[in-house]
Amino acid sequence: MLKGKNILVGVSGSIASYKACELVRSLQKKGAFVRVCMTPSALDFVGKLTFQALTGEDVYVSWNDGKTGLEHITLARWADAFVIAPASANTIAKLRFGIADNFLTSLALAYDKQIVIAPAMNTKMYENPATVENLNVLKERGYIVVSPNEGILACGEEGAGKLADIEDIILAVKYVIYPKLLKGRKVLVTAGGTREYFDPIRYISNNSSGQMGYLLAETAYSMGADVLLVSAPTCLKTPSQIKKIDVISASETFEVIKQVYQDYDVIIMNAAVADFSPKDYSQQKLKKDKEKTVIELKPNPDILKFLGENKKENQILVGFAAESQNIEENALDKLKRKNLDYIIANPVKVFNQNFYEGIIFTKNLEKISISATDKESATVEILYKIFSLQ
Repeated sequence: MLKGKNILVGVSGSIASYKACELVRSLQKKGAFVRVCMTPSALDFVGKLTFQALTGEDVYVSWNDGKTGLEHITLARWADAFVIAPASANTIAKLRFGIADNFLTSLALAYDKQIVIAPAMNTKMYENPATVENLNVLKERGYIVVSPNEGILACGEEGAGKLADIEDIILAVKYVIYPKLLKGRKVLVTAGGTREYFDPIRYISNNSSGQMGYLLAETAYSMGADVLLVSAPTCLKTPSQIKKIDVISASETFEVIKQVYQDYDVIIMNAAVADFSPKDYSQQKLKKDKEKTVIELKPNPDILKFLGENKKENQILVGFAAESQNIEENALDKLKRKNLDYIIANPVKVFNQNFYEGIIFTKNLEKISISATDKESATVEILYKIFSLQ
């Protein structure tokens, strides 16, 4: 959804200004066209030439940088999204009071869509009542504020004030651009591969990276949903905007799902939940003192079947079927047996990979193709196609 979009990046004076270079490059990698404007104080940290080289476009600091003197108006019309990162305490205060004494703040006044701001400053400045009040006022006006991280700051102090992760800032940009097909809906997404331990350090699991589930949660959020992510262990970072409950095993996942599923309008079961777990658990690490060790397995609870049997009225249940053969036949069988509204079928070769192949089947046995070949695009297409049918 960012491909071909026009993104305006505003850079204000902060030691974190150099991170705006990474933001620009990351947006470009997602297919966006990026232009940059800066406050005069931002030039103390990063030069115009850096952003000119990255974008291949003029960089605006003052009205003298344009040909007409009206670039603060034409850029406002050009941009599909406007993100100010980093946003200094000074720039935040000017935005709150409508002060237009530089190119960036003038452009912000001319921009008539939601603006994303990512504060970065000393902790005491960030927590000062004046800054807190300024940010609250901006939020009330519809600004999207990406809260800073905590850590050791440039001044040596430790606390909140570090620029938010680039991925979180980009998620906020997606939020202002994506169609709000899921506005007002509560969406539960499961992700990752469960671990079934048979001693304190060894377990049975699968090759799921969790990437598809995390991207589904991010896309659902960007489309306006209130999202809860229930995640088995992964190496992925959870966006700060999304609530998450960590689980490990299939049985632990089942207990969490039973507690929360009735609160959600949409349930997307993407997690690779193990079908079996060890019948016995050793409190001590098993020793390699036998020629052969046998681990007897028992079936795990069928979470998807439980949800299908206990589905609320108007609740939408989406399942996934990863198959190594007879993909469509096995997916349709699972769709019927587990009383799903939709199932997304894909070959097992997409596990732990960035590329994607898949098909959507509806409860009416309609087959919907997925043209996307990467997982991020696939999540947008899946949710768009499913909820355009509602």
